[in-house]
Amino acid sequence: MLSVKALKNIKICALIITGLYVVILPFVYFVAELDDAPGLIIIGMIPAFASIVIAVFAAVLQRLLQEAILIKSENDLTV
Repeated sequence: MLSVKALKNIKICALIITGLYVVILPFVYFVAELDDAPGLIIIGMIPAFASIVIAVFAAVLQRLLQEAILIKSENDLTV
């Protein structure tokens, strides 16, 4: 169960990082407008999407590990 908690922490941290990047994104948009660089907005969105992917992957792994632990505990009880 320790690994499930670790995956939960990874998921929460990735979601927090995503939230921080989403909060910072309007400032990146403002700088991109001043500098006339539309590619800067896309570059600013890459870390947010990467952390969303990490959060989803950690959530899937957490769910799979919980199910595997449940199945293992059921199998240990059978004779």
